[in-house]
Amino acid sequence: MTQAVPAVPDLVDPTSHLDPGMDEVWAGLRRDDPVHWHPGTADTPGFWVVTRHADVSAILRDPARFTSEKGNVLATMLHGGDSGAGRMLAVTDGPRHKELRTVLMSAFSPRALAGVAQRVRSTTRRLLEEALERGKVDFAQDIASHIPLATICDLLAVPEADRDYILTLTKSALASDYANQDSGEDRLARGELLLYFHDLTRQRRANPGDDVISLLATRKVGGELLHEDDIVLNCYSLIMGGDETSRLSMIGAVHAMIQRPDQWRALKSGDVTMASAGEEVLRWTTPTMHFGRVATEDVELHGRTIAEGDLVTLWFNAANRDEGVFDDPYRFDLGRSPNKHLTLGYGPHFCLGAHLGRVEITAMLDGLRTFVAEVEQVGDERHIYSNFLSGMSSLPVALTPQRGPTPWEE
Repeated sequence: MTQAVPAVPDLVDPTSHLDPGMDEVWAGLRRDDPVHWHPGTADTPGFWVVTRHADVSAILRDPARFTSEKGNVLATMLHGGDSGAGRMLAVTDGPRHKELRTVLMSAFSPRALAGVAQRVRSTTRRLLEEALERGKVDFAQDIASHIPLATICDLLAVPEADRDYILTLTKSALASDYANQDSGEDRLARGELLLYFHDLTRQRRANPGDDVISLLATRKVGGELLHEDDIVLNCYSLIMGGDETSRLSMIGAVHAMIQRPDQWRALKSGDVTMASAGEEVLRWTTPTMHFGRVATEDVELHGRTIAEGDLVTLWFNAANRDEGVFDDPYRFDLGRSPNKHLTLGYGPHFCLGAHLGRVEITAMLDGLRTFVAEVEQVGDERHIYSNFLSGMSSLPVALTPQRGPTPWEE
């Protein structure tokens, strides 16, 4: 008997994504309506909703027919596009994207990040040791918020005194702790971040160092030095992307292991590798729910016509639960292999900081299994409100220190 497709809620409304029934909605769309038309409003256009893993992957690797240069998230796509199009790596295609990515990859390659990776492990250990001394902490705010931000701020050489301010702005720019967030608060936060990086860019142009901002300020793209605005936009993109995915993944990992003690035991015993555990954390949490593209020509997909100029949204949280790709996709399995998740993207826009994100997440998992015997949730978690990001802003826990060697060390 054919199953009915659950009603699709307003995907622009952040509260829709906190409904536990969304798993059934995504499953129904994957099964029966994999290219779904989401109606617009009097003020915003409608858009296509793509949910199957194979289709999301295919569109991500086809920038000729599906461009990022008219915005890549609903917040900008529904309101006329992204002002950084053609200048910011995330919303640039073609030769310029390749040249700009080549410049940045020199700072984000595994070899270039070897020293950074060691600092990540040291920072993680210090934060966990401090948390264990206190006993009860908010894992989200006291631990996870500090690791990725400290790392990306190190790469950008953001002064230590400014980092709490930067963290506050990044949290406000794309998500909120409150359902009734002031609609202008996110725009204000983004504006303040841009102004901040304008100041840093001017400083580095005058006195370059060995940081990423100095790299952008002194290297040529297309035979010319980057315009100051281009540098600022890419700094904004790096600080946002470098913070959110790792932070929300770490929080989601701890919450998932609290709810599934068998997976905590698997981590502690060494029955799973750090690599497989990190990949499953990325798949399970999927902090970035969607990216968007705009069709540059008419495209037929599953009997639907995506017309030139149509907005297309690619839902990673749906693709990462695709039954055709993942065995038992609604099971959190730290030993899962293979694990072809799309959390870090695919194709030419594959996440620039993928290696760094994996280093941060596995450092946290390794720190937990080494220094923490038990994790207990001691208060209600608080979810963020966003149609772009998924995760928690608060997770109160009690941590019990490990006494003696862990099972995997014995």
